[in-house]
Amino acid sequence: MYKLIKYRRYYYLLSSLIILPGLLAMLYSLATIGSPVHISIDFTGGSLWELRLEEAVAPGDIVRLFADNGSPGANVNTIGDDRTFAIRTEEISPSQKAALLAALTESFNGAPEELQFRAVGPTIGREVTRTAFIATILATLIILGFITWAFRQVVHPFRFGAAAIIAMLHDVLITIGFFSIMGLIAGWEADALFLTAILTVIGFSVQDTIVVFDRIRENSRRHRGEDFEVIANRSVLETMQRSIATQINAMFVMIALLMFGGVTIRHFIATMLVGLLSGTYSSIFLATPLLVTWEKGGLKLFNRKKKRRQKPVTA
Repeated sequence: MYKLIKYRRYYYLLSSLIILPGLLAMLYSLATIGSPVHISIDFTGGSLWELRLEEAVAPGDIVRLFADNGSPGANVNTIGDDRTFAIRTEEISPSQKAALLAALTESFNGAPEELQFRAVGPTIGREVTRTAFIATILATLIILGFITWAFRQVVHPFRFGAAAIIAMLHDVLITIGFFSIMGLIAGWEADALFLTAILTVIGFSVQDTIVVFDRIRENSRRHRGEDFEVIANRSVLETMQRSIATQINAMFVMIALLMFGGVTIRHFIATMLVGLLSGTYSSIFLATPLLVTWEKGGLKLFNRKKKRRQKPVTA
């Protein structure tokens, strides 16, 4: 039997190396823009305007036109071709919108076609952020409580829940780090779909980890007295093929959507794909090895506390 869990220190090192670039990107973004990722008007408030012009135009020309007409700092990106644009600005009034339309019509040889216009106030943005944060915290606590309860018949059930949560946080960090890097490189902005992707990654991560942990619980009953590392190693090998096959099927669908889906969902699908890859890795190479390390006394901090409690008091 191949001793997969034996090399757990290398898995920890690999996870650290994968997380590090994303953490650096988040710290840089936090220092420069005040947020670990670039955020859209869904959170900050503002206006999103999608237009199709009569001729191909450079995004910089539109930025200058908006600045000349009282809307400096517009963020302009092409959508699909050089005539279709997504323009994000501070919130603009109906009169400002009319003036900008007139300026666009005069400067670019014809009235543009309005594909979409929506405004989000800063109050709504703050509410979305607060709700998303609360939902993530509640989901984490519920998952920890459920796994601890579901594995209550094994020794140290809390460790199963804690290991699953650590693996989940690992996947969330990698996913947010990836998005932060793409924000710096390609200007990706986090919107409501980004939150949906993060919550989906949480579900994927925990689901895959529970499959492995459930097999550990079964094998602990069948092989009583056997070393826990051997039981965990056997469980990972027995579930690996099914876990990878299931995730690969989902990945094929996401890759197809990434290649042939619309531009509006591309960031969402790419984010979920990265999270899914991380979840498949963490359930095998992080959650279970971490559980083994904990069971074998490898987490020094917890063991020291335990020894201090058990130390007899001398007169």
